[in-house]
Amino acid sequence: MTVLTYKALKAQISSGAVDTVLVCMVDMQGRLMGKRFHAEAFLDVAEGETHCCTYLLATDLAMATPEGYASSSWQKGYGDYILKPDLSTLRPVPWLDGTAMVLCDVIDHHSHAPVPHAPREMLKRQIARAEAVGLSPVMATELEFFLFHGTHDEIANGGFRILKPISHYNEDYHIFQTSKEEPVMRPIRNHLRAMGVPVEGSKGEAEAGQEELNIRYADALACADHHMIAKHAVKEIAHQQGHAASFLAKLSPDSVGSAAHIHQSLFRDGENAFRDADAPLGKSALMDSYMAGLLTYAPDITCFLAPYINSYKRFAAGTFAPTRLVWSVDNRTAAFRLVGERTGGIRVECRIPGADMNPYLGLSAMLAAGLAGIEQGLTLQNAFSGDAYGDGEAPQIPGNLRDARAALFGSGMLRDAMGDEVIDHYARAAEWEIEEFDRAVTDYEIARGFEKA
Repeated sequence: MTVLTYKALKAQISSGAVDTVLVCMVDMQGRLMGKRFHAEAFLDVAEGETHCCTYLLATDLAMATPEGYASSSWQKGYGDYILKPDLSTLRPVPWLDGTAMVLCDVIDHHSHAPVPHAPREMLKRQIARAEAVGLSPVMATELEFFLFHGTHDEIANGGFRILKPISHYNEDYHIFQTSKEEPVMRPIRNHLRAMGVPVEGSKGEAEAGQEELNIRYADALACADHHMIAKHAVKEIAHQQGHAASFLAKLSPDSVGSAAHIHQSLFRDGENAFRDADAPLGKSALMDSYMAGLLTYAPDITCFLAPYINSYKRFAAGTFAPTRLVWSVDNRTAAFRLVGERTGGIRVECRIPGADMNPYLGLSAMLAAGLAGIEQGLTLQNAFSGDAYGDGEAPQIPGNLRDARAALFGSGMLRDAMGDEVIDHYARAAEWEIEEFDRAVTDYEIARGFEKA
């Protein structure tokens, strides 16, 4: 869906309605990086290119530049990538006066080929795999997060020691409680709709101060764009209202984590290819093979769904986050939930990802696994029923980043689907997160051992 045409943007620039254009790429963590152009200067590059440093696809959350990446390093001099505006992604940014945004493809400055480990390019390649066999991926994500009193800067200045949620009790589906939060949530919904992100609604989630934003399904690339833009918008709009939003997967040992469930199906000729009205549960043989791929290769792709040390703290029994790699029908204890059985909206929901997921990496990994299941003709195991937390035999989700990184690095399926360069790159990213954490001395260690050790 084109929200703002280039012709319309030029008219708004001419009239003075738009004076700033955000020219953005997506980094490894799923964040917007780029430049603010004066709108008139943007017209000089809109149909051409601008540049950025290669380190933007070789940094961590703190923007450190670790060694060990083949694509970008001090030895290579940290040169340039080309940012090529994708004018189909032009859109207004309603919460910033006179501002528009465009997303860019990341191009190698020397070969002029797309950079393979750029998140948007990774997803495009998996979509192309599906389209090559006549299938169109349709996806939706849920977005959970916490809102706190005080801005990010104020909380950081306090050493992150005073985290006061915007509400003080569980607000899951709670209309009265969430009415108090409308000064933040109402502009989030309205501004995102105004910029072409098809928000359906928001609700309270299962903790004090926890919110969920629901966005309508779309083709896979648009779904990832919507997720990433929404996450960015939530932080900026909350900041404008004097609040901080956090998408950390697990903020407290005493509370549930924040998820980013992925709903997915494949369409053929405009119809849901996961549906077979004559089959059990109304699911097709194609869906069986796709889901078998998800289950078979779930350990391989977990690193793309749970990219940080903290991500694995979320996988705990009784918290609505999964622990066992099983599928079930409308069962929130399973890693994969069959939703909409016997309807045209039949789909599979993956409940593994946390809110810290980069949506482009998560969606591309899901597609790679599901398509491998179809290509290999994998057989779907029987549905699980009951409490998956209590099943001691079903395989477990990798319990930590070290195990998930090893599964990623050793995955022949992902290397075939994405290429050695991409897998080595993101395996190094996970390795760096582990190295940084291993160097850290935590408050827990000091409090536990200062006197007693």
